[in-house]
This record gives sequence, structure tokens and C-alpha cells, in this order.
Amino acid sequence: MTDNIKIHILHTGLVKVDKALPFHGLYRNPLAFTGLFRSEKNQITLPVSSYLIEHPKGLILIDTGWNKQVRTSNWKELGLQVQINTGYLPAGWAVDERLKTLGYRPEDLDYVLLSHLHCDHVSGLKHVANAKKILVSAPEWHAANHLPLVYLPSEWRGVNVQTYDYQHTGIGPTGESYDIFGDGSLLQVHTAGHASGMSATLVRSRTGRYVLLAADVGYANRSWEEMLTPGICTNRKAAITSLGWARDMAHDPNCIEALANHDTHTDQHVITLAY
Repeated sequence: MTDNIKIHILHTGLVKVDKALPFHGLYRNPLAFTGLFRSEKNQITLPVSSYLIEHPKGLILIDTGWNKQVRTSNWKELGLQVQINTGYLPAGWAVDERLKTLGYRPEDLDYVLLSHLHCDHVSGLKHVANAKKILVSAPEWHAANHLPLVYLPSEWRGVNVQTYDYQHTGIGPTGESYDIFGDGSLLQVHTAGHASGMSATLVRSRTGRYVLLAADVGYANRSWEEMLTPGICTNRKAAITSLGWARDMAHDPNCIEALANHDTHTDQHVITLAY
């Protein structure tokens, strides 16, 4: 491992959705995000991101993108959710294929951290099921296994997913986070709203510089600049609170980058910060 922290921003799929899904507040129709009775001209295609973090204390993957099943059948992978999401996975883009390109195997992963359990973030989980530890927040795990129309439990069935409890640290919009290594360098920050147990990932150096991997707090950096919540929210008030926190974090001079998972302006690249 390196003395620095290296973050690889990876695209592990594409998703076609109604344009009201990422930017709910721009549309009067509260159900526009579902795409029901709306024409193809309202559809947009967004990247689906995962993040590989080479850290002095371990190798960490954040989210898994699409399963290879979507290459042949969205219906078999997503069922009724194809009404909202259409997945695309070009050759070489599956999470295990991205890892191989970087010289890693799934069993090399010390942690897979799942920001939340919506299909575009966890569909590829079985491709990395041999990771040493797979973690998601306890409230997200509870919600995902009790809301079958919103989540697809088949995507983690047979996978050893473990949970963590948020701690009251004063960090984040709810003041709750979970410290992966116990040294403040890698935090799962509770960012409720889009999903009740969702976590953003805060990667921090000892100098105070940091990178914020904001998951779906907003679908794009534009989301927190214009305070645009996603169409799917378990609590819209909490989603706005999380956006406000992300905006403050993004504008802090110590922020190297703040990244939304589905921003069309985000290319694959590598960020290095001192440990």
C-alpha cells in the first residue's frame, strides 16, 4: 500500500432516467420522476460511479454499479424498476472488470462500503462478493429489507453483508458518522433524505484537506448549488438539509473535490491526497 490515499473515480455503468429524477424541484408533476406517461424526449442518460480507494490501511470500494445481467436483460435484473431505471454496461465497465484493469481482484478488497442499497449502487455486488468485508449502515439495511418495491433484495441475497451503527460525532447533516479505521481518515457520514440510511464518504488527510464522495445527496454538483433534491426521497426535508451540508463542504477551502455519483461532467480520474 501507499503512504498517500489514492481515489480512483470509476464509471461502472450508465442509467437512463426521466430528467425529473435527478432534479425533482424543476417539475410541477410530483410523479414525473417515474417517467409514467412521459415521452422519450424527457429521458437523459447519466453515469453510474464507483470509487476505489487505495489507503495505507486497506483497499476500499465504494458502491458497485450494474451487474453484467443488464447487458442482456434489464427486466431480469430490475423487474418493475425498469420503468424508472434503464441500465447500460459497456464492455470492460463492470466493477470486477474495472478492478482487473487496475491490477486487483475482488478478494483483494478489504472493504466494500455501500452508500445505500438502490439498484444502481448495489446491482454489481455479487461481482465483488469475495471481498473481506461488505458494510452498509444498519438503518439502510433495515429499510432495504422491508421495502421490496423500492429495493431489490435479490441483489444481495447470498452475500455476507454486515452493518454498522452511526455514532454521534457532530459530523454531517445529522451529526452522525461511522469511522472505518478509527483515525478520522475515512468516514461514512449519515446523509438522510434520498434514502433513510444513506452515507456519503468523507476522505480526509491529516492536513485537513478532504474529498467528499456525496453519493446521491444530489445527482449532480448542480444539485447542491441550486438545492435540487432527487425525485426519490424518503424525507424531502432531510434531503434539503443534506444538500445544504454538501454545499458547505464543497465550498470549504479544504475541499479538494466534492463529487455526486451521477454527474455527467465527472470523468474517470484519480485524486491523490496525503494520509
